[in-house]
Parts: sequence; structure tokens; C-alpha cells
Amino acid sequence: MEKKVWNLTPLFKGDNDPAISKERELNRKKVLAFAKKWRLNKKYLTDSGTLKKALDEYEILMRTYGTGAREEYYFALRTGQDEASPELKAKYNKVEEFSKKLDNELRFFNINLSKIPLNKQKQFLKDKHLIEYRHFLEKLFEEGKHVLLEGEEKIMALKSSSAYGNWVRMTSSLIAKEEREVFTGEKNEIKNFSEILSLVSDKNKKVRDDAARAFNDILEKYSEIAEPEMNSIILNKKVDDELRNMPRPDYARHLSDDIDSKTVDVLIKSVSRRNDIPKRFYELKAKLMKVKKLEYHERNVPYGKIEKDYDFEKAVELVEEVFSKLDKKFLEIFSRFRKKGQIDVFPRKGKTNGAFCNYGLISHPTYILLNHTGQLNDVLTLAHELGHGINNELIKEKQNSINFGTPTSTAEVASTFMEDFVLETLIKDSDDETKLAIMMMKLTDYINSIFRQIACYKFEQDLHKEIREKGYLSKEEMGKIFQKNMSSYMGEYVEQSKGSENWWVYWSHIRNFFYVYSYASGLLISSAMQNFVKKDSKFIEKVKEFMSTGLSDSPKNIFLKMGINISDEKFWDRGLEEIDSLLVETEKLAKKLGKI
Repeated sequence: MEKKVWNLTPLFKGDNDPAISKERELNRKKVLAFAKKWRLNKKYLTDSGTLKKALDEYEILMRTYGTGAREEYYFALRTGQDEASPELKAKYNKVEEFSKKLDNELRFFNINLSKIPLNKQKQFLKDKHLIEYRHFLEKLFEEGKHVLLEGEEKIMALKSSSAYGNWVRMTSSLIAKEEREVFTGEKNEIKNFSEILSLVSDKNKKVRDDAARAFNDILEKYSEIAEPEMNSIILNKKVDDELRNMPRPDYARHLSDDIDSKTVDVLIKSVSRRNDIPKRFYELKAKLMKVKKLEYHERNVPYGKIEKDYDFEKAVELVEEVFSKLDKKFLEIFSRFRKKGQIDVFPRKGKTNGAFCNYGLISHPTYILLNHTGQLNDVLTLAHELGHGINNELIKEKQNSINFGTPTSTAEVASTFMEDFVLETLIKDSDDETKLAIMMMKLTDYINSIFRQIACYKFEQDLHKEIREKGYLSKEEMGKIFQKNMSSYMGEYVEQSKGSENWWVYWSHIRNFFYVYSYASGLLISSAMQNFVKKDSKFIEKVKEFMSTGLSDSPKNIFLKMGINISDEKFWDRGLEEIDSLLVETEKLAKKLGKI
């Protein structure tokens, strides 16, 4: 029988399970034993047979024990189920601290590997006995050019909280505590920051305008704090980059994501060149909403009505229909998740907002969190998170624990691939009015995930460049840079209204430096895959192969095997043409219905 909440007993029987402390002690012993053995025996740095043995032992360690391992994963999930519990937060903080200490004990291993002399690197990469670890070594050797000595790396890790983490948490936690009285449709109510943000896109103009007033008031208040915060974390990054000899501010991100800077540059250039698409979209939206211009906060106001209610059973039915046409393996994995209690479905008090797909070690079950309320978006969210989950399970089948995971540059491909196939099914089954509303919703997602994120990336580039050159920027200067980049893709049909200059203040992604390009790349790549599958259903085997690859090769090589060259601007241009075609089709439907 299907459970609608997580069954966490494959991890532990409860929060006070005696097995937790036993597991922690076992992890500690295994990690320290590995560290002791390979600190003393450095033959693995010169002899391929010994290296193979060391990597095999490391793989077993990462497969079964890790550092925080089951305990850290378990309490991460439990805090998702009950965010308000101080007891759970305390337990999670303790295991996180324990995990960091064990991570430091293992730090020497990867650092030593990364510093192997160039002639030995070439020899090891050609050795057929090391083939399953080849890309892991390739990546370490590349990172080794920028890795410091072990003691220095420990200092860098230890200072990260005070020089970066505490600054970021300060701003976000202060903003999260804010409340304001806002109009909610019938009366004024006290709402918290997250609730105010959701009301900013409300269909009722009086509601969204009042929410925008409150929202802008909060951002203005904390811009005074965000100014020194942003300057401090960017200047701290400058110091880190100089110590590591990074050639440009965004290089560390590219290195971490296993993608070359040229590929990201080509993506940024291609998307920016097609800013005519979002400008035309906002012109269409302004016409549909019967206004000359959209105010800044009105960009994401949903158009039209989607009347259908999608309870969870109906959502499951729709997703199963799509999966059965794509590949039976997808259906099998979804069915297993449901039967084994790996999906927590409905909202409840204390449960974290939104949705996510989480995993620990390769030996742990995958868990998906939803907050299903019966809206169309909830169906898409189910498909999206299942994309992550299926991706995860396919990697488990083919890869070792060292190659388990996805780089940021490909993490959103499987999820958006599944989501868009479900959305197409919903569009096909809808009348013209509903179809127009769904198409506008899909275009909004494209604009936000591709053009807005690339504009944000360019804002980050400008910010880092200016602060590095000048030494400090005022919040007013940051606001002008932000508005310049936002208006570059929004065009004349979106007003850069008063208060919009501070919207960078709460944007968490810009603190996770240069991360946002991955939304654009993921969506465009998954769109290309969808088109290949539509033309030839057998291409789904290549999609599954991609989903099984994990960290065993670079994204560039993975996609080349599928006939996709992400370094070629023509590839990105074709994806952008698809969005252009959808916009043209939407404009035609709006005219047909007499809406514009």
C-alpha cells in the first residue's frame, strides 16, 4: 500500500535509535583507519597498482560509511519534516560538525592526488586498471593547479563561516524574520516575508501592489546591511581567488562544475543576443493585461485561469501516462518510490516549503519532498522532482560511489526534461483558453530560467569586476548595476519602478557565486533532448545513458556522445529558436481568441 509520508526506517527507526551512536563511532573508526593507512603509505602517489588499491578502499568508504553518512542524511530529512523543532536542529548541527571534522581528516588524500607530478598524471590517466577512476583523477589534476597545501586548505575551510557563511546567514535570517501588514483581498493581515513575496504576483492588483510596497520597504531597510555584506563576501572571494591563482572571478565555479569557461561564455553570448524574445513576451503580457507597461513586480502575474484541480491520484495518473510512453524504467522507479514511502506528499505544520529530491550516499534510498495542494504547478513539480530521482537511481545502477552525483552544470537537465513532457500532455488535453494560460505560464518559466538568470549572471560579473577595481560599492551603485542588467532583457514594456533597484538584496543565488547559468543551460539542453526524442523515440536510450553517467565524464563529453555540442553557439541558438516559436504560437492563439 502506498504511503504518503516518508518511511525513514531504512536509515534509522527513530530520532533516538541506539544504532545512531553506533553508526557514528563506526564511521569515525573507518575514516581514521583509512587516513592513518594512506598518510603513512604514499606509494599510491607513484605506483598505479597501489593507487588502484587506495582508490578502491576510498570508494568502499564513500559507498558505505562516508563522514556523517546515514546520520547526517537522516537528520537533514527530519529537519525537512519539522523545521520548527529545536531538538532536530540541534541534532543536525552536531552531526554536521562531526562530519566536517572527519572531512578534514580525509582532506589530505585528494590534495596529495591533485599534486602528483605531470608526467605521472599522464601515466595514470592512460592506465587501463584505473579506467573507472579516470575522470575523477582528471578533475583532481585540473583542480590541483589551484589547490593550496593541506594546512592552508584547512585554514580556508575553517575561515569560510566567519568570512562568508555568517555574513550571508545574517542578511537572509534578518529578512526572513520581517513581517508587514498587507491587504490580502478582503482585509489587512500580518504576513511574513515569504508570504509577502508570493502575494507580489497575486492576480488581484490591489493585493500585489500592496505586497510590493511592503516587500520593497523590507528590502530598502536591509539594503544598508546587504551593502557591507556583499562587499565583504566578494572581497573575501577576491582574496581566495588570488591565493588559488584563479584567472577570473567565475573560474572557480566552472572548475567545480566540470565545465570550461568558453562553453559558459558562448551560452551567455547566445542568450543575451536573443533578448528580443523576453522583450516581445512582456509586450504580449502587457497587452493581455490591458496595461501600457508592467510594473517590475508584475512580471510573473499568472495570465488566465486554469480551473482544473489535480489531486495527487490524478497527478500520479498523468505522470505515469507520460512515463509509460517515454520508458518503462521511469515508471518502474516511480512505482518503487511510492510503494516504499520515499515521497512525502502533502503540506503540514512545520514541514519545509517547496519541494526537493535528496540523497545521501550511493547506498542510501532517495527521498522526495512535495507540498501537493492540487494545483497544475504541483503536477509539474512532481514530474520535476521525479526527474531528479530517476537520474539518481540510474546513476546508482551504473557508477561507483566516487562517480555518484551530478555536476551543477547538468543537475537540472533530467528534471526539466520530465517536467516539460508532462506539461505538453496537459496542453494537448486543454481547451484554447486554458491552453493560452498554460503557454503563458511555460513562457514565463523560460524567461525566468534562461534570460533572467543570464542577466543575473552578467550582474554578478559586473559586481565582482567593479568591487575588485574600486575596493567598495555603495548600495546605490549596486542598484544601478542591477537595474542596467535587468532592463537589458526586460525592455520597454517592464518599468524599472522605484524599489526594484534593491531586488538583489534578497536574491540568494548571487551569494552562491556564478551558479545561475546552470538554470539556462539545463533548460536548453533538456529542450534539445525532448526534440530528439520526438523525432526518434529510440533516442530515449541515449537520454538514459546520459542520466546514468553521473560524474564519470565531463558534461561536454557526455553531450558530445549524444550529438550535442554545448561549446557551439549554434546549439544554443537552436534552443532559443524553439522558445521564439512557442512565443509566436502563443501570440497567434491570443489573436485568435481576440485577447490582443
